[in-house]
Amino acid sequence: MRKRSCKPVIAVTMGDPCGVGPEILAQALGSPDVYEYCSPFVIGDPLALCRAMDLVENRLPVRQVESIPSTKALAEPGIVHLLSPTLLTNSDIVFGKPSADACRASIEYIETAVRFAVEGKVAGICTCPIHKANLHRHGFAFPGHTEFLKALTHADNVVMMLAGTRLRVALATIHNALSAVPTLLTAEALRTTIRITADALMSDFGLKSPRLAVAGLNPHAGEGGRFGNEEQELIRPVIEEFIADPCEVSGPYPPDTIFYRAYKKEFDGVVAMYHDQGLGPLKLVHFHDAVNITLGLPIIRTSVDHGTAYDLAGKGVAQPDSLKAALRMAASMSWSRAAVRTRSKASRR
Repeated sequence: MRKRSCKPVIAVTMGDPCGVGPEILAQALGSPDVYEYCSPFVIGDPLALCRAMDLVENRLPVRQVESIPSTKALAEPGIVHLLSPTLLTNSDIVFGKPSADACRASIEYIETAVRFAVEGKVAGICTCPIHKANLHRHGFAFPGHTEFLKALTHADNVVMMLAGTRLRVALATIHNALSAVPTLLTAEALRTTIRITADALMSDFGLKSPRLAVAGLNPHAGEGGRFGNEEQELIRPVIEEFIADPCEVSGPYPPDTIFYRAYKKEFDGVVAMYHDQGLGPLKLVHFHDAVNITLGLPIIRTSVDHGTAYDLAGKGVAQPDSLKAALRMAASMSWSRAAVRTRSKASRR
């Protein structure tokens, strides 16, 4: 990625303060290269962040603010600007032991960041991990980040994509039992996934004529109906609807070869039919630097591709690579969207 003179402001949510979120945040904020691409603005807890900085031996001055500082102030490396919707105590943020108050705080971080993004005060948001099961125990009504963000932004449909420098994989179904996948794969659902992914490759990744490959559901993509009929009866007819699209949509391809072809740059993105079909190959290549992206939102949202890792919290061994990649990705998406808007305005003149 080239350095840009105009650095987008990215709101970074701390995630669960009892997990590794504060630690990876403390490490990422201490990396000068992060400030070459964006101006991070932290939404989280000051006590948790300062404790994490001591843990990773990366003590930076933290300025608590009540509103977003100027772009010039945020662009200055070495100073962390933090807004805290709620303050926690030491007893609230025991390593690896999420409290009710910490869970509620992590939700407030997300709500605050989304509000800033919707209002145009930040270019995008980047989220550290939350723990879904713990949140559910304290009344959180959504399966996870993705569904919560959809509700907060009133988006019609969203798609989960995980991406690295070599692979971009969007999912037609996400956290569903494998036995339920054939039922969930409807023509409408697949059409929507392909449309949102194709649009994102153009608007968020800056590709004018992207190549999007669609995986089959069955071994060998059904092999002409011998191993299943979903490819012939469902997937191929939907793909054919995109024949005149600016995005070149092709497939269905055998799932055991499509990711190798994408890795070799034959395709710019892949639509996988279910979670492990797509994310197994991606994590083999991008285990430490994959980025979780929510496509279809009116705002930019990237995230780390790992969980709260309660077993690692407080040990100072969690790696910030995925967070740094997510910040770079958010900045890149911001520039791509700005370029699309500029071209659109020029074409209307």
